[in-house]
Amino acid sequence: MKVALTGATGFIGSHILTELQAHGHEVMALVRDDPQAAIVATRGATPTVLDLYDRAAVARLLSNADGAIHTASPGDATSANLDSALSDAVIDAFAGTGKPYLPISGVWVYGADSSISEQSPYNAPALVSWREPIEGRVLGTRDMRAVVIVSGAAYGDGGGGIPGLLLGSPRDDTGNLIMLGTGQQHWPTVHVADLADFFRRVLEDDSARGRYVIGNGANSTVAELTEAAAVAAGAPGAVPGSDDEARARLGDYFAEVLLLDQGIDAAKARAELGWNPSHPSLLDEFRYGSYRK
Repeated sequence: MKVALTGATGFIGSHILTELQAHGHEVMALVRDDPQAAIVATRGATPTVLDLYDRAAVARLLSNADGAIHTASPGDATSANLDSALSDAVIDAFAGTGKPYLPISGVWVYGADSSISEQSPYNAPALVSWREPIEGRVLGTRDMRAVVIVSGAAYGDGGGGIPGLLLGSPRDDTGNLIMLGTGQQHWPTVHVADLADFFRRVLEDDSARGRYVIGNGANSTVAELTEAAAVAAGAPGAVPGSDDEARARLGDYFAEVLLLDQGIDAAKARAELGWNPSHPSLLDEFRYGSYRK
């Protein structure tokens, strides 16, 4: 397939690019500038520099693609505007064609829930409350195969925002990492290569539709993760923090999502698409793998 991909130079998008190429797909990378174009070109993709807010230009480009995957995110207050603009362009190009559109989402949209599935109601904190109406608009478009992939925190190959956050935790007077909150909350996670594998499976399987919740089932506590991060960071250990400390460190909105207690098992992905995550857990990656100094 000829696949349009946003975020091809990012952590998740770059792994999806590699996965798609390994299975014979042609990737058109939608990038914002010439330096990014040069990066994806060296990786074998066909770059196109354009403004993702330019609805007509994006729709014209997508009309020449067999499908699209969206992982780009500015990671700030403009994230909602970008997703909305790109969704409009995709709908313009793909409505009535049956072509697949795969945007990434995140499990924070479900709020605190220890057994999240695709049937769970959204209970989104303020930081991600904008996602539901945009995703609903995409999923409601007739004759377009829209699949929203709702992912746990991605990690692996020494990268990812959440692992970096834990490794960069402040330390107490004896050098221990300070946990986010008490550390008793659980975080769903998924190795970025396993996540890329799932995107490719969805792209290739015409039966895949709707939402899929993706995580490796480990659902470790923040205490466990921070203690393992301490090994990677060369710290003596980790100690509990508090909700107030987390808010002071990260701000109310970001702290709110990181203090959520969540769990997923990705039963639908396993049953319908034969997805079987095979990479080490984040705990093992911290202790023995790509994050060790």
